[in-house]
Amino acid sequence: MIIGVPKEIKNNEFRVGMTPGGVKEFVAHGHQVLVEASAGAGSSFTDAEYATVGAELLSSAEEVFARADMIVKVKEPQAPEIAMLREGQILYTYLHLAPDLPQTEGLLSSGVIGIAYETVELPDRTLPLLAPMSEVAGRMAAQVGAAYLQKPNGGCGALMGGIPGVLPAKVIVLGAGVVGTNAAYVAMGMGADVTVMDVSLERLRHLDEIWGNRIRTCYSSRHNIEEMLFNVDLVIGAVLLPGAKTPWLITREMLPGMKPGAVVVDVSVDQGGCIETTKPTTHADPVYFVEEVLHYGVANMPGAVPKTSTLGLTNATLRHGLALADKGWKQAAIDDAALAKGINVLEGKLVYEPVAEAHGMEYTPLEPLLGL
Repeated sequence: MIIGVPKEIKNNEFRVGMTPGGVKEFVAHGHQVLVEASAGAGSSFTDAEYATVGAELLSSAEEVFARADMIVKVKEPQAPEIAMLREGQILYTYLHLAPDLPQTEGLLSSGVIGIAYETVELPDRTLPLLAPMSEVAGRMAAQVGAAYLQKPNGGCGALMGGIPGVLPAKVIVLGAGVVGTNAAYVAMGMGADVTVMDVSLERLRHLDEIWGNRIRTCYSSRHNIEEMLFNVDLVIGAVLLPGAKTPWLITREMLPGMKPGAVVVDVSVDQGGCIETTKPTTHADPVYFVEEVLHYGVANMPGAVPKTSTLGLTNATLRHGLALADKGWKQAAIDDAALAKGINVLEGKLVYEPVAEAHGMEYTPLEPLLGL
């Protein structure tokens, strides 16, 4: 199979879909890999490194898309990239279709087989291809929140760890999954007063078992969130419903109850956000204010630390990517139910139900299309 790795074109996105090490594995399996020139530069991988392991360097994305049977990316395809996709081509990347109707319609029109990293799901409901970026984004969320709490950056001027005689910043983490756990871990390490909220008592018990009284846990209800918000310095949104639009846990009407200069970092923004007033922003223009509350909504946070992120991503995606190349998408999906759940669009059909529900579009079950 011919594998294509184009350069990412989303605003301030420096990751790349495959490391030279990943290319080496595909070549060892007998596949041809096309890499757009300088695609890995943002992640500190040179064209020479790709060439050394057997990649063919191409001068433009147009060439990569035209020749490749499977496109391996990081972020959802932008409009110019969607225009280059063709029927029967495999697209293997993060998609986040539930809040993005134009992209959904574009992929359906293209006839592509769209496989979303974020909906590949194991029987225990974990998301192995989303996990490494969730770990990065969660840890970054605490760092970013700490930076924006500084008065010159627009925040209320609270120091995460406080000092002797002065209380630390109060932090709420909404969600106790991978993002929330990592956000809490870093915020706790900074010395903040951290409360993690979730509807899963099992997850809260787990955090209590590993961290004890170093953090607080609280059941996530509207009443409890409202009670917590009036005195909080930093809110980290870390809610995820796999493949579906994220529900709002903080509404616009709650914001006036927050202190001026409080900060919200909504990591859920790429699935619609768990804070009603959150909108996607970029690393070039990351923040804005609503009701004197500073909002950070960058939808590709891990793109700011591309070397770590790209290495972690390739570690996670390589096995399934090789299966797609070795067997073809259909046999790979038949053999691996977790990978099959990653298929969101299939040659003009929407085969992932939460996305269909989010857009009010027709849903086609995947199993009959696989002959199962």
